[in-house]
Amino acid sequence: MNSADLGRRVGVPSTALFTDQYELTMVQAALKAGTADRRSVFEAFTRRLPEGRRYGVVAGTGRVLDAVENFHFDDEMLTFLRDQQVVDSPTVDWLADYRFSGDIWGYPEGEVYFPGSPLLRVEGSFAECVLLETVILSILNHDSAIAAAASRMSSAAQGRRLIEMGARRTHELSAVASARAAYVGGFHTTSDLAAGFRYNIPTVGTSAHAFTLLHDSERDAFRAQVDSLGRGTSLLVDTYDVTEAVRTAVEVAGPELGAVRIDSGDLLLVAHRVRQQLDELGATETKIVVTSDLDEYAIASLAAAPVDAYGVGTQLVTGSGHPTCSMVYKLVARARSADPGDPLLPVVKKSLGAKSSRGGRKWAARRLDETGVAEAEVIGTGEVPAGLVDRQMQIELVRGGEVVGREPLETARERHVAARGGLPMSAMQLSRGEPVLPTEYV
Repeated sequence: MNSADLGRRVGVPSTALFTDQYELTMVQAALKAGTADRRSVFEAFTRRLPEGRRYGVVAGTGRVLDAVENFHFDDEMLTFLRDQQVVDSPTVDWLADYRFSGDIWGYPEGEVYFPGSPLLRVEGSFAECVLLETVILSILNHDSAIAAAASRMSSAAQGRRLIEMGARRTHELSAVASARAAYVGGFHTTSDLAAGFRYNIPTVGTSAHAFTLLHDSERDAFRAQVDSLGRGTSLLVDTYDVTEAVRTAVEVAGPELGAVRIDSGDLLLVAHRVRQQLDELGATETKIVVTSDLDEYAIASLAAAPVDAYGVGTQLVTGSGHPTCSMVYKLVARARSADPGDPLLPVVKKSLGAKSSRGGRKWAARRLDETGVAEAEVIGTGEVPAGLVDRQMQIELVRGGEVVGREPLETARERHVAARGGLPMSAMQLSRGEPVLPTEYV
């Protein structure tokens, strides 16, 4: 396993200020009260899936591990906290030595999840665990939303290639995270070079309409691109007249032309016409790529079209209507001291209605039917039933502050294919519905 497999982490800045102020003020108050060192268990979970979604997708776990590893306060940050009187001097001194020293267990990246699934379990002192809340949730909520949208699009594409191209539709750092999450969810390539550099995701890209408009004629533009990138390039054919552009493209590149891209119009109709024209011109192996505000529903509507690949931007990087997963990070158990032998006491916020939750340090397992298809998400706080011991969902990610669960991105991508394939067929339906698996508490 080489460094490229795991992503480039060299020079990653501290993540300590990617947090809310109240995390630090809670630490200050707990230090004064003598409760900061109480052994505690926090869990990240969601009470419900976004409306209409049948399953969620765990993404961002690798980024969470990087964030935990790089969560420390440097001198400049400590000066800021002191000068702005965010916390008092004793707390600043405590933060100066902060390094997470606890344990983290969670669902592996690429796995699917359901309401109540304890996606991440963080154990340690109250103070060291509570500081991680905001950065963990910001990563998991964003990346899992993008991966869920990507998964639905991948299912709708039915094996056709998917290109992530949303960098111009979101924040520059979100674009990199989105490309990573989309890759986990089933996309094949990205247009974002930062994502390619950091996470070793295959990158693609050729030209935009501006390149055609730059030249005196479409033929000149095509010739310039082919001379530079070779006959296997992809030519954009909808700047002026599609039919004329396809004819010119094949004349310039020959039947070895790699692909044509269509970015506007009635994609179903245009794709059929372009396929017929390419075949008549002898370019039978030339692929057709379509773009233009696609989402999973548009991709599904093109199932009967002779399309070889889809490029998706805006709808992907915004979670196709659901840009967050509404995950929360709650204290579910704590001891009366820092003593490892002190028993953990379940704790829970007494909420009414939709904000209710369950206390206790939880395990999760997935029960399968007689054919090996998942039939329920089972969650408990006591002993794991014998029949579910080998089907537990959580794996060890951090032990004693040291990351032990980092893995290649390809592993998460492959895991997702397997996890989605293990769900009932109704999980692949794009129509609105309830979670495909019920959550059972034992």
